[in-house]
Amino acid sequence: MAAPSGHFRRRSRDRSAHRLPPRHVGGRQDGAEPGGGPRGALEARPRARPRLGPPGAATPAGGAEDLRSLPFRRGRFPGRPGGCAAGPEAAQRALRALPAALLPPLLRPLRPLHRRWGHGVRSVLLEVRAVRRIRQDMARQRLSPQQLPYRDMERLRQFRRDVLKAIPVGLLAIPPFANFLVIVLMYFFPRQLLIRYFWTPSQQREFLAAYHAIRSAAYTEVLQSLALAASSLPEPRLQTQLQELCTKVQRGAQPRVAELYALRSLFSGPPLGLNKLHASHVRSLSRVLFLTPRLPAFVLRHRLRGHVLEIRHLDRALLRLGLGQLSEEELRAACYLRGLNSTQLGLAECRAWLEQWLQLSCKLQVSEVSLLANSMVLLSLNYLRAKE
Repeated sequence: MAAPSGHFRRRSRDRSAHRLPPRHVGGRQDGAEPGGGPRGALEARPRARPRLGPPGAATPAGGAEDLRSLPFRRGRFPGRPGGCAAGPEAAQRALRALPAALLPPLLRPLRPLHRRWGHGVRSVLLEVRAVRRIRQDMARQRLSPQQLPYRDMERLRQFRRDVLKAIPVGLLAIPPFANFLVIVLMYFFPRQLLIRYFWTPSQQREFLAAYHAIRSAAYTEVLQSLALAASSLPEPRLQTQLQELCTKVQRGAQPRVAELYALRSLFSGPPLGLNKLHASHVRSLSRVLFLTPRLPAFVLRHRLRGHVLEIRHLDRALLRLGLGQLSEEELRAACYLRGLNSTQLGLAECRAWLEQWLQLSCKLQVSEVSLLANSMVLLSLNYLRAKE
C-alpha cells in the first residue's frame, strides 16, 4: 500500500530542520560551488566569537571580536591602568624572572651561586678550547713552550696549576654519593677547593690577600737564611755586602737593582747556589712560590728550580711584548706571581716595580736563578712601605 506523498515531504522538512549550520571554508560556504552556483547563493551567517576584551568594551558589528583590540596585539592591556608593555624585551625579562619566581623562598638565595657556577663552567670550557688551540699550534709549528708569546705561555702555566688543583677534588667525588659532599665542601671552602674561574670578584681580592699573607710569613725566614749564609762566605768583601743588604732590608729599606746584581756571583755556587741551599732555606722559598714544603729537600730543589726558570722565560717573553701591552688584570697578575701584593697598589706602582724586576731578571744567567728566587723577597718586602 503506497504512502501519501505529503508524508515524505513532512519527513524531509524535519531532517532539514536538524541539519547543522554550514561552515565557511576558504571564503565560501561549505558545500557551495566555487563558481557561485545555486548552492552558494545564500551565505550562512558567521557565528559570533567569545568576547576576549574587558567588560564594557564595544564589540564590532557582526558579533566578531577585532583581533587588533586584543591585549597581545595592542602592546598594553586595555582598561588596566599602568599595564605592562608587551614586546621582546618584556618577554625576555619575564623569562629571566621566571626561574626565580618558581624557586621556593628558601632556595632563592642560591640563585647568585648557581649563576656564578654557570659562568665558571663556561669560562673553563673556553679556556680548554684556547689551550687546545695553543697545543695544536705548538705541534704544527714545532715550538717549545719557551718560544711561545707571553700570553700563551702564561695561559698554559695557569691552566696547568688549575688542573693540578682540580684533580684531587675530582678524585674525591668519584665514590657514590660523594659528589653531594664535595658540593657542600665547595660551598664552605671555595678558596681551597675551587679554581679561580668560580670565584666572584670580591672573593678574588679576598683570596689573593689571604694567599699573600701565607707566603709573606716566610719572607722573614728567607732573610734570616740569607744572613746566616752570609756569615759562612769565604770572601770578606762579598760577605760584608750581603750582610749590609740583609740589614738594610730588615730595617725597612728598599734595595736597588744594582745592589742585587753586584752579588750575583754569590748565588751561582755554594752556599747560596740553588742546588746548595740549606733545606730550611729551600722550604721557605717554596712557600714563597706556593709550593708545598712537606717534601724531601732534593724534590723541593728540583721543583723550585723549574718554577723559577719558568718565571725567567716569562720575563723574557714579557720584555719582547712590552709592559705597555698588558691590561690592568695582566699587570697585577704578573706582579703577584713575582712576590708583590698588587691588590693594594696602583697601576703606576705595579708597572714601576715590574720594570725593576725585568731589569734584574733579564740580566741573570741560568746558573744565577737562586738570586732571582731570593729577589722575590728582597724587592717586594718593603716596596709598599717605601712608597708610603
